[in-house]
Amino acid sequence: MRRRVVPLVGLGLALVAGLAIALFWGFAQFTRPGPLRGDLALVVERGGVEQVTKQLSDAGVIDHPLVFALAIRLTGAAGRLKSGEYMFRAGMTMEDVSRLMQSGKTVDRRLVVIEGMPAFEVMRLLSDQAGFTGAMPPIAEGEALPSTYYYKYGDARPWMAQRMKDAMLEAVQELWAKRAPGLPFTHPREAVILASIVERETARASERARVAGVYINRLERGMRLEADPTVIYAVTGGKFRLDRGLTKTDLATKSPYNTYMSAGLPPGPIGNPGRAALAAVLNPDRHQELFFVADGAGGHLFAKTAAEHAKNVEQWRRIEQQRAQQPRAAQEN
Repeated sequence: MRRRVVPLVGLGLALVAGLAIALFWGFAQFTRPGPLRGDLALVVERGGVEQVTKQLSDAGVIDHPLVFALAIRLTGAAGRLKSGEYMFRAGMTMEDVSRLMQSGKTVDRRLVVIEGMPAFEVMRLLSDQAGFTGAMPPIAEGEALPSTYYYKYGDARPWMAQRMKDAMLEAVQELWAKRAPGLPFTHPREAVILASIVERETARASERARVAGVYINRLERGMRLEADPTVIYAVTGGKFRLDRGLTKTDLATKSPYNTYMSAGLPPGPIGNPGRAALAAVLNPDRHQELFFVADGAGGHLFAKTAAEHAKNVEQWRRIEQQRAQQPRAAQEN
């Protein structure tokens, strides 16, 4: 009996030693830097330990899938791994990969809606943006607040569209409550309409309130707004960008959006104004100016009288003529 005990004890000790060595080696692999040579954004789909491990291994995030799967089970993390899009850093250990996926700290994606963007472009942007799910809901002009929106992979398009609409409604309500007295608006929507025009008229933040003041003066005097952006909208129907200048035919377009032909505000916004344009319309500069025209340097020349405006227009035409001659001079040289 004693002769049999000694080999069994030796075998047991060998097994224990072998197991200890295996565990030590496995722990070393689990905690050492991984194979990734650069950061990698990866969408890890929902699944069991085997499926998740395979995705990570196939993407090169881990190089010992058996060790990872075993460690996940032994540490009790198997049921805590969350699916989603993760940013796996270069050299990330399998231990850190496990912790990241348990935390659920997925990648924040970004959607940028610029000021003045028309509704058809907002919908196209949201429709084409990667990472969203669900059908594209309709968005009307003036409904979406231009801003930077963050979202996660798998978020729904209807949810994001509603966020844009809620943000616009909140901004309008807040600014409407702080509006200057005596403005020619009976409803917040009218302010959104005018803000969409101001947004398209000037790209300079310093001019928004001044341009808004010109249009407020015109509305108060019963004058037509004569805003070129509304003519563009009348010509395009808000369905595409006009990649040319306006013509006399365009200015005679019969449409309630053509403010050269129709008095007052157009029936709806011609784009999605930003918060700054809304604020400018609801708290415009108070002055006596009724006209403005481009100055050739990205801004505008303002005038109180038609005579002053005529001089400014003539100056702008000379600038246009000079610009038209420059390409010819360059070709001749």
